Amino acid sequence: MQRIHTFKKKSERKTQSHMYYTSQAVWGKKLTVSAFFFPTQPKGRKAVPGEPVQQQSDTLLPWRQHQSNNGLRRQKRDWVIPPINVPENSRGPFPQQLVRIRSDKDKEIHIRYSITGVGADQPPMEVFNIDPVSGRMYVTRPMDREERASYHLRAHAVDMNGNKVENPIDLYIYVIDMNDNRPEFINQVYNGSVDEGSKPGTYVMTVTANDADDGTTANGMVRYRIVTQTPQSPSQNMFTINSETGDIVTVAAGLDREKVQQYIVIVQATDMEGNLNYGLSNTATAIITVTDVNDNPPEFTTSTYSGEVPENRVEVVVANLTVLDRDQPHSPNWNAIYRIISGDPSGHFTVRTDPVTNEGMVTVVKAVDYEMNRAFMLTVMVSNQAPLASGIQMSFQSTAGVTISVTDVNEAPYFPTNHKLIRLEEGVPPGTVLTTFSAVDPDRFMQQAVRYSKLSDPANWLNINATNGQITTAAVLDRESDYIKNNVYEATFLAADNGIPPASGTGTLQIYLIDINDNAPELLPREAQICEKPHLNVINITAADADIDPNVGPFVFELPAVPSAVRKNWTITRLNGDYAQLSLRIMYLEAGVYDVPIIVTDSGNPPLFNTSVIKVKVCPCDENGDCTTIGAVAAAGLGTGAIIAILICIIILLTMVLLFVVWMKRREKERHTKQLLIDPEDDVRDNILKYDEEGGGEEDQDYDLSQLQQPETMDHVLNKTPGVRRVDERPIGAEPQYPIRPVIPHPGDIGDFINEGLRAADNDPTAPPYDSLLVFDYEGSGSTAGSDYDYLNDWGPRFKKLADMYGGGEED
Repeated sequence: MQRIHTFKKKSERKTQSHMYYTSQAVWGKKLTVSAFFFPTQPKGRKAVPGEPVQQQSDTLLPWRQHQSNNGLRRQKRDWVIPPINVPENSRGPFPQQLVRIRSDKDKEIHIRYSITGVGADQPPMEVFNIDPVSGRMYVTRPMDREERASYHLRAHAVDMNGNKVENPIDLYIYVIDMNDNRPEFINQVYNGSVDEGSKPGTYVMTVTANDADDGTTANGMVRYRIVTQTPQSPSQNMFTINSETGDIVTVAAGLDREKVQQYIVIVQATDMEGNLNYGLSNTATAIITVTDVNDNPPEFTTSTYSGEVPENRVEVVVANLTVLDRDQPHSPNWNAIYRIISGDPSGHFTVRTDPVTNEGMVTVVKAVDYEMNRAFMLTVMVSNQAPLASGIQMSFQSTAGVTISVTDVNEAPYFPTNHKLIRLEEGVPPGTVLTTFSAVDPDRFMQQAVRYSKLSDPANWLNINATNGQITTAAVLDRESDYIKNNVYEATFLAADNGIPPASGTGTLQIYLIDINDNAPELLPREAQICEKPHLNVINITAADADIDPNVGPFVFELPAVPSAVRKNWTITRLNGDYAQLSLRIMYLEAGVYDVPIIVTDSGNPPLFNTSVIKVKVCPCDENGDCTTIGAVAAAGLGTGAIIAILICIIILLTMVLLFVVWMKRREKERHTKQLLIDPEDDVRDNILKYDEEGGGEEDQDYDLSQLQQPETMDHVLNKTPGVRRVDERPIGAEPQYPIRPVIPHPGDIGDFINEGLRAADNDPTAPPYDSLLVFDYEGSGSTAGSDYDYLNDWGPRFKKLADMYGGGEED
């Protein structure tokens, strides 16, 4: 069936969907657009495949014609073409004709038609095309609304030369939505939670599904429903879902984590407004976890517990309390907190929680005493870290009794007063009873004896009775001793019982020694010097006393009456309680050292005095009052002659040292000259020398004595490893007598001695070298033996050469 629709102006435009139009433009001969409706056919008539749809065309004049006195005048007028609706997912055949565009000028000239825009000459390309001659526009492939919902094209009409014949026409093509997309959940699995015991209507979670179809139509309108719930306890409908929003809420009471910890709910989303017959569906899984609340108080597994603890022990676990809590383990609703509510007023115990097992560990934090408490009856209450949920009360099983027995152990004796301080005067005689320093054994239920002994007595001044602890002096206690610190002497004693095993305790005794006047004062300094003339300087003296106040200053300084020369020559003036000045009384005193006795008396009761002697050097002084060097020597007791003799000796000693240095340098120069004059080839040290004894101190003493034995054959010698050896044979015959070397050679007979020695050597057949093979190996170096001919150097130039030849000089 062909339907005809006339285009209307903008002010009168109405859009109709799902229809295809054949339109005519009236009011003058202009462009004509014909539309075709494909999907429907009239009743009683079938569409013939391949038969073109009949179109009726009328002429449309886009510009209105007006009649006036001056003749006809053409006025431009805008026309709007209704949108062209194309269903998506059409099965064809393609291409399918959509509209036909005609201009009324095609009867006069040949016109070429074209279209531009997205889908034509812009990507996606060639979705639409147009027959350039007939103006029929086609769609070339199935449309997808989810890919693109509309197209805007422009139709053009030009002559054969490309000149514009008509103004372009806007064509709007809308893709009609079909229900070709299922709803898709954003997540395939949703996780949510809800507290146990929640009331009906409690929000749990939201699931969301999107449909790519048009949401303004039923194709894209999604509705939700719950398909299944697992487990179906305590009800098969524990949750419901809002069909439009996807909100899941509780619908029934009875959520209990201790019974069901998790629900799995299958949710279905269906489009077509949930019509299960026509709509498309999809499913997702909602996992709902029932979260724990503290609706189960902890309960002790038994009503009474017991334990045992030795006395005087701390940080000992004496009992383990077990509880049962059905809430989620290791959560604040499960974690137990224990509290002792009675039976321990002194706070000897505490109950700590084991974080793994949730047990209560009764621990000793303050030592218990068997003699005071032999047992404890504790009442312990347990609760959770989190408060109980509203409406939940504590169980009577949340309280239990704990019985703790205390066992007796051997405790060490102790000194009730520790440190014990006593006061007494120093100087008490040995054997004086000072005090009784006794210990107490806390084991009242054990029959034990306590023995005493010294542990520390630095000065060994004290003794202690081993039975009763009575302390007596073993020596005189001296406050001025080095063992006294701040007037206090400290000793330590040991008290031990005879228990099994034995136990002991220590006590410290402090003795405060009261000072008595038992030390006479002393004067400082012991030595001083002063000018031989008075009023140039004085000697400041100080009194020192080992005692303390009031047995010290102020001191009294005075000169003794005997000998009378002391008061005649010297005078003493007191400056204050500790200081005085000593000065000359006479106008002149000969230089020298004088012993000046001074009597100094302290202020003790009774007072003690001491006569101290000060060695005063009296010497001549310069104008500044300083003792001169000569004066200092004179003050030491030497006269002028002695001083001059000392100076002369010093000058002579320096002169001798200088001459010795010059002589040593000259001798060194002569030796150096001798070494330069002797040619190495003229060295005559290969002459016969007689060695009586080399002496000790050789550095090559590590030798093999077998090397000195006579070899059997020459082969043995030649094949022998290198070493110190001698293989020449000594002839058998009488040995001549060599002259005996005088102990102290004399210059007059040294020549005769040498000539006789040479003569005897020349006539000695037994003297080496023999007529045989000699093998010499390295003998070593570093001999510390000196030359016996060094004394020849002192006999003059004649014997210097001889000494160098036989003695070897410095090169040896």
